[in-house]
Amino acid sequence: MSKMLAGKAAIVTGANQGLGLEISKKYLGAGADLMICARNAELLEKARRELMAVAGPGQTVVAMAADVARQEDVAALVDATIGRFGRLDILVNNAGVYGPKGGIEEVDWLEWVKAIEINLFGSVLMCRAALPHLRAAAGRGKIVQLSGGGATNPLPMISAYAVSKAAVIRFIETLAEEERGRGIDVNAIAPGALNTRMLEEILEAGPAKVGAAFHERALKQREAGGTPLEKGADLAVFLGSSLSDGITGKLISAVWDPWADLPGHFDELTGTDSYTLRRIVPKDRGMSWGS
Repeated sequence: MSKMLAGKAAIVTGANQGLGLEISKKYLGAGADLMICARNAELLEKARRELMAVAGPGQTVVAMAADVARQEDVAALVDATIGRFGRLDILVNNAGVYGPKGGIEEVDWLEWVKAIEINLFGSVLMCRAALPHLRAAAGRGKIVQLSGGGATNPLPMISAYAVSKAAVIRFIETLAEEERGRGIDVNAIAPGALNTRMLEEILEAGPAKVGAAFHERALKQREAGGTPLEKGADLAVFLGSSLSDGITGKLISAVWDPWADLPGHFDELTGTDSYTLRRIVPKDRGMSWGS
C-alpha cells in the first residue's frame, strides 16, 4: 500500500492514541498529509511529534484540539485543514466513546446524551463540514467511518454506544446514496475487537456495570491480545485510496471480509445489499412462516 495516498490531504479524528494513531501512521506511510484532532491537547501534541518522527520528506502533520460534537470546533478544524493544505481528500471519522455503563434507567442521562453527541452527531457534523471540499477533490473524495460491535449486535448495559454505532451505519448508508454520482465514496469499518483504552474501560467498570458475559469476554480478549490495530488501519488506507473507487455505502469488517479483493467484484457489489444493515425475516433463517 506504499504511497497510494501520495498528494492527498486527510483529517483523522480521535487520533491521539489507539486505532486513530495507528491509522494516522499508515496514512503517513502511504504518503498523505495529515490534520489530526482529539479533545486531549496534551496527548494530541505527543501523537503529532510521534508522527512527525516517521513522516517522509515534505510530509506534514498538523494537530488541532477539537471536540467533534461541537459545531464551532468542527468548522474551525476543516477551515484550518483547507488553510494549511488547500484541499481535503479524505475524512476518517474515528473519534468515539463507550459512554456510561449500566442499565438504561440507572446511567447518568447527560453522559448518555454526550456519548450520542460524540459518536453520532460528531460523525455527522464532520461529514457536513467536509462534504463541499471532498466534492472538489481531484479524483474521488473519501469518507471512512469507524464502527464497532454495537452496530450489528445489541450491547446490554452499554446502550449509548450500541445505539450510536447502529445509527452511524444507517447515516453512512444514507449519505452514500445522497452522494452517489457526485464523486464521493462513503464507507464504514468494523475494526475487530481491539485492546485499546476502551477495553480497559470495560474491565474497570466490572461485571456489575457491563454484564458478566461481556466482562468475561473482555478478559479473554485482553489475554488473547485482541485484533491487531494494523488490520483496521490497513482497511482505512484501502478505503481512502483509489483502489476502492466506486465502492460505497458498505460496512466492511477488517478481520472477516476479503476487502482487498472487492475491486474484482465491483459489479456484483454495486448491485447487492451485501455488507449493509438490513432486517432479517424468518425465511432468511430457513423458516417457512412469516414474510
